[in-house]
Amino acid sequence: MALRLIDSHAHLTSPDVLPHVEPILLRAKAAGVTHILNICTDPESLRQGILLASQHPHIRNAGATTPHDVAAEGESAFPLFEAAAREGKLSAVGETGLDYHYDYSPKALQQTFLKRYLRLAAETRLPVIFHCREAFADLFAIADAEYAGPAILHCFTGTFAEAQGVLKRGWYLSLSGIVTFKKSEMLREAAKLVPLSQLLIETDTPYLAPQSRRGKPNEPAFLPETAACIAEAKGISVDEVARASSENARKAFQF
Repeated sequence: MALRLIDSHAHLTSPDVLPHVEPILLRAKAAGVTHILNICTDPESLRQGILLASQHPHIRNAGATTPHDVAAEGESAFPLFEAAAREGKLSAVGETGLDYHYDYSPKALQQTFLKRYLRLAAETRLPVIFHCREAFADLFAIADAEYAGPAILHCFTGTFAEAQGVLKRGWYLSLSGIVTFKKSEMLREAAKLVPLSQLLIETDTPYLAPQSRRGKPNEPAFLPETAACIAEAKGISVDEVARASSENARKAFQF
């Protein structure tokens, strides 16, 4: 029986992907990807995402300004994401969060918008998709104080202890093609820790193509390689990974 997978995080309406999205969707279907959560990060990708979902019932949208971009357009874009969430056009709020690796937006401003998006998620009863890089202590502290709803830690690349912090809060932990990279032994060790009931898998299209496609634009059709790597790390069948991660995505995003 062919694998049936859900890509829990892909930027289908980013400028690099949207012009090629129809053949990308056909290849995804052929690879067994039944549903895709499209991540909208600015007003144009949101507009295009709503249109794409109206044309393809297996696609749903999430939206927020990323922590990188809140200084440039956080204030202007927030009302648009807020309206989409309140009008039922989003299945999740995000990706929002904290990224201290780069200085694209001040830390204090990132924290302010994270809190605003957490309040929006709570008010609309939508899950939150977190982006976090080198900022787990602050993310955990803010989330613990501000938010009690469901959450997803997207594209996890943290430590074993940080993975434990995600899991003990009951969040889903999503693994991307990075887990397949030759030097990602520590991440594969973290993958062993994740209960199947809290596992999601993603491509983060067009970024982070798995090892066999490294350096090429990623796409949902490449998701089986990530699923197979996680299955090998956990010592279970790829069918078990596919079934569990897909069921979790259906629950989280109402596919």
